[in-house]
Amino acid sequence: MPVRWVLHWQPNQGTVANSQILNEVTQCVDSMNAVKGSRWKATLTFYRPNLRDQNIATDFPRDFLGISLMDQPNKYFFIIRGSKVILEADSSILTIMEKLQSYKPKVALHFDGIQYKLGDFQVRLIKVAPNQAESIRGILMEVEYLPTSSVEKSRKIMEEFLDMWREIVSKRSLPGQFMFADPSYADYGLSDTYSAQHAAIQYAAALAQLIQSVQSMRG
Repeated sequence: MPVRWVLHWQPNQGTVANSQILNEVTQCVDSMNAVKGSRWKATLTFYRPNLRDQNIATDFPRDFLGISLMDQPNKYFFIIRGSKVILEADSSILTIMEKLQSYKPKVALHFDGIQYKLGDFQVRLIKVAPNQAESIRGILMEVEYLPTSSVEKSRKIMEEFLDMWREIVSKRSLPGQFMFADPSYADYGLSDTYSAQHAAIQYAAALAQLIQSVQSMRG
């Protein structure tokens, strides 16, 4: 699986992500003569235990993330961030969870965007919105380097691509910039060979940074 980097839009102080910024960023991609492709979708859900008595001490996780990716339709990924654990399951696990009612989804965020092909790269511009809502809560950009699956071997060329990208975006004087939260895959026991589990961890890391940036803006 090709290496991906997922970046989050970091707004300047006093500003928020909106559709106008997403449109201008899209124009930046168009200016690079990128070939527009199909839509891209993913969903991230926050789960909490369904406890009748909140005071009961438990040994199981108090919260975790569930992630579905469009290019992995038969899989579902669970991330327990505090313990640095990622689990890969068959997508049928969602039906089992619904029947057991051990955990309940608290918040679901939907990632919806367009894919663009640009030489050896594939770029996805992604709108982050709550369940059944159109309002933008954030913007993500995913950059995929197609020739290699090695996290380390791709690092330098990914950094060069982002330098070029930031130079293009800077000409529009947008109120913010895309930032990369580099997760430590080794903490989750993953190797240098990129996989769908790496991608799930990246989405979780980028979303955590996005939420943190929104909260800091409000603070």
